[in-house]
Amino acid sequence: MSKEYPNPADNAEPLNYREQFQGREVTTRFIDPCAAASKASMDCMDKNEYDRDKCLHFFQAYRDCKSTWINQRRADRRAGRPTT
Repeated sequence: MSKEYPNPADNAEPLNYREQFQGREVTTRFIDPCAAASKASMDCMDKNEYDRDKCLHFFQAYRDCKSTWINQRRADRRAGRPTT
């Protein structure tokens, strides 16, 4: 049985958070442009019987995605652009 894993680097960039928030009446903390990276890391954990060492690259991709997203929002707020 062959295990096929997605490339963690594919999830290192967040989705455009403005597009994620668009069309919603309320901006909520539960909208996450990095949801794909989060799901990939949890799928890796499930497939590897919760051995964290085998999934470190997925966790790093999630941290990179989250950091990029937060930095984008911070830069937008400083520039006076709407973040929602």
